[in-house]
Amino acid sequence: MLYHFSEEPDIEIFKPRPPTSFPQYPPMVFAIDEASAVHYFFPRDCPRVIYWKAAWTTEEDRDLFFANTTVDKIIVVENGWLKRIRSTKLYVYTFPAEKFQLFEEAKTAGYYTAAEEIVPLQVEPVGDLLERIASQHVELRFTPDLHPIRNSVIASTLDFSIIRFKHAAKANATIEHRREHYG
Repeated sequence: MLYHFSEEPDIEIFKPRPPTSFPQYPPMVFAIDEASAVHYFFPRDCPRVIYWKAAWTTEEDRDLFFANTTVDKIIVVENGWLKRIRSTKLYVYTFPAEKFQLFEEAKTAGYYTAAEEIVPLQVEPVGDLLERIASQHVELRFTPDLHPIRNSVIASTLDFSIIRFKHAAKANATIEHRREHYG
């Protein structure tokens, strides 16, 4: 099975739409596999940096990014999103996998696409998002500013998915806040 997450509880048909992150591609319906579903246990616009160990990850990067944890995947979210995560009602739509193909552009992120309209097999509430995330073998971290971890992850040998980063707080906002309040 493949999944789609939405704050809308009543979508009857998913129509292909132009992908904003991949404008060179035709309209499509996106779905996510079960292993990557935890990436979407968040409000739609919540910016997050998700990183995990890959076959090509160096020992140095494993030691640096995964010190003091037993998980293989870490999700980092800005502090300002905690209240929204707690209050968002999210729904999971289940799709028939045979109508989708692995999206090669981002295959390690678990994306699948279909060029045709998709009628979901079922829809159900996800429930408490923090509880669902905690039930997975991942670590959820909060930070005031996603920019440093994003830059470090991109420069590393880790595999990663960076979602809705355009909604991240401005990099200099934290610095300006410190200057205003602490001189």
